[in-house]
Amino acid sequence: MRHSVVAGLGSALPKRRVTNDELAQSVDTSDKWIVERTGIRSRFIASDGETTGSLATEAARRALEHAGIDAGEIDLIVLATATPDQTFPSTATKVQAALGVNDCIAFDVHAVCTGFLYALSVADAMLRAGSANKALVIGAETFSRILDWEDRATCVLFGDGAGALVLSAEETEGGILSTKLHADGRHNDLLFVDGGPSTTGTVGKLRMKGREVFRHAVVNLAEVLNEVLESAGLTAADVDWVVPHQANARILDATAKKLGLPSEKMVVTVDSHANTSAASVPLAFDTAVKDGRIKRGDVVVLEAMGGGFTWGAAALRY
Repeated sequence: MRHSVVAGLGSALPKRRVTNDELAQSVDTSDKWIVERTGIRSRFIASDGETTGSLATEAARRALEHAGIDAGEIDLIVLATATPDQTFPSTATKVQAALGVNDCIAFDVHAVCTGFLYALSVADAMLRAGSANKALVIGAETFSRILDWEDRATCVLFGDGAGALVLSAEETEGGILSTKLHADGRHNDLLFVDGGPSTTGTVGKLRMKGREVFRHAVVNLAEVLNEVLESAGLTAADVDWVVPHQANARILDATAKKLGLPSEKMVVTVDSHANTSAASVPLAFDTAVKDGRIKRGDVVVLEAMGGGFTWGAAALRY
């Protein structure tokens, strides 16, 4: 059987790093307030000329280099984002052109913070079916462009960035073992952007009811992690690393406790990157591979939850 193997990873961050103390100069907040509630100490904010597309392209190039694969071998690009460069065409096609890939399947997926899991699942299904042989799966965001910088409860939580994986269809065991996705549109008003081309004609700003989102996140993430492990024929004891969506340190801790997973198995980058939405999981995955924590052969579980609500998980052998 064909399996989707992770051949390489890459990530990209804007040049500007913003600490909590720097943010407190323009927002009614403090480093102590942010750290105690979220675990976040800094985030990266895109400057003029840095876009979702440019960050995605840089992450893709690094993933291709890590995989030792030429861009011309890519026949599928799936890019997860809630902050595309334009309403259309898709940002994936901009990355395609920037990489010099003249013809391949390229499209965006929009599932907010769960977007990368959705994109990974779609790409995995297409590779298994033979629709493509080598894919770039990218999560990229510039959430700083949709934040209300006068809302201190939300603007301190997010940052910008991109992460990418190269998937290769191989006649081998391993690779992606299982993916599970969910959505429940009844909770739209708990986490949303108050704008859009079809409603207000404006981009809008992010709005969130944090306590309600936290409550749903802990329950949904624990359930989907158990679900994907069962589907892959694994138990929590088989897992070497969990790479969670980097939303909030409290959510990570609560989810680990609910699953009975030791905290040292959780890859945590929220302190330095904040919540980068669809970029969060691949950015953290790349960080843990490049610093030597995640090694070839390790069983890795990815999970995320975002607006919609959407949530999902994937189990793989790296």
